[in-house]
Amino acid sequence: MDIVLDISKSVEQNAESYYEKAKRYKKKIPGIKKTIETHKAKLESLEKESAAAIAQAGPGGRRMAKKKEWYEKFRWFISSDGFLVIGGRDATTNDIIVKKHTDQDDTVFHTELPGSPFVIIKNPDSSTIPEQTVMEAAIFCGSYSKSWKSERTSAEVYHVKPSQLSKEVPAGMAGLSKGAFMVYGKRNFMNPVLNIAVCNNDGRIMAGPLSAIKKHCEKSRAEYVEIIPGSDKLSDVAKKIQKITGGDLDEIIRALPSQCSIKGKKR
Repeated sequence: MDIVLDISKSVEQNAESYYEKAKRYKKKIPGIKKTIETHKAKLESLEKESAAAIAQAGPGGRRMAKKKEWYEKFRWFISSDGFLVIGGRDATTNDIIVKKHTDQDDTVFHTELPGSPFVIIKNPDSSTIPEQTVMEAAIFCGSYSKSWKSERTSAEVYHVKPSQLSKEVPAGMAGLSKGAFMVYGKRNFMNPVLNIAVCNNDGRIMAGPLSAIKKHCEKSRAEYVEIIPGSDKLSDVAKKIQKITGGDLDEIIRALPSQCSIKGKKR
């Protein structure tokens, strides 16, 4: 340790100067120790996160993607009661979900306006479907229809049994286009208020009615974002959502209605 003396001062004055400096430094020691402990805790936390990321990494250190479920090619969400609900993205996927993924105990939703997805509540256990799930499926159907694009607050949605859908048309009527079906028999009409929220559900981007998304987020303490009809650029909306929820940007874009804006974030 080098000691620098001020030759303009006496030995006593130099000693007094160093004594005062020592007192000032001594007062700073508790604060310095506290800062060190704080940074140590942060470092330990980062090390744990890094170890977890490495554990989930595949060959070459790349993070392994979750295996996609069959329903992720469609619009989908899990209802508040735990039912899988799927919906078409376009005419082709409307045809696919009705023809290939609809069973006799499922429930089918559609709107009076053309351009709506067909939405299916999957019911593999032939259970009584709760009213909350029925309402959420109706909200989902209406929110991805033209009613959302026209910024209506609600939509006229109906639900029927799969047996009421057919590609056969009455005599003299022109054939149906791809994604369209005849609906025979009684329709059960509803008028749900439209709303959609987006979350990262255990590594999968899920968009659906606010009530369902909120319930799943409360269980996992995950962030979610509520969206409303709007004209913002989809990629900009998706990037903002990604900052809040995480997840794949392309998957977020695919989950959004064609026209939307962010209402706000919740936890």
